[in-house]
Amino acid sequence: MRSLLRRVIRDGKQTAVLVTHSALDALVLADRVVVLTGGRVAEQGPTRDVLGRPRSAFSARIAGLNLIPGGWRSGALHTSDGTVVAGRGEASEGEPAVAVFPPSAVAVHAQPPGGSPRNVLPVRLASIEPRGDVVRLRAAPRTGGPSWLEGLAADVTPAAVADLAVEPGAELWFVVKAAEVGIHATS
Repeated sequence: MRSLLRRVIRDGKQTAVLVTHSALDALVLADRVVVLTGGRVAEQGPTRDVLGRPRSAFSARIAGLNLIPGGWRSGALHTSDGTVVAGRGEASEGEPAVAVFPPSAVAVHAQPPGGSPRNVLPVRLASIEPRGDVVRLRAAPRTGGPSWLEGLAADVTPAAVADLAVEPGAELWFVVKAAEVGIHATS
């Protein structure tokens, strides 16, 4: 159906409005997207820009990405609670920005990690969701933790879940290499 609709729109050079919750539909069929949340426009623009460099947590979730909001200072993203997120990209000093990364870039630890990880996020495990050949672990903030942790995701293998021996409510550390994090301005 998606192929037929794409062919009709492109071959007929017609304008169409498509309402979908599928990022795949948007990528395959749309030149431009408008993301609505709460009855308001969250963001809009060329499909590749909106889904590849989302500016809101809602758009990031549609695109299958994690998003951390903050501001650009001293070469990194700084969140409202003081967390510093290292990554690639930049914005103007003091400008609102977001850090974006895929769930597949997140390593999960049951103990605080040692070594060189730059982005270590203490979380509470909210849910365990099977997704094909991986398992998605969804985060929530620990007691008193920042609300932006809600819904962050890590994709791990079933063997990793077994090795971690965790269940919802467990305290974990989500770790993301700075090289896997893209940072861009939201304005």
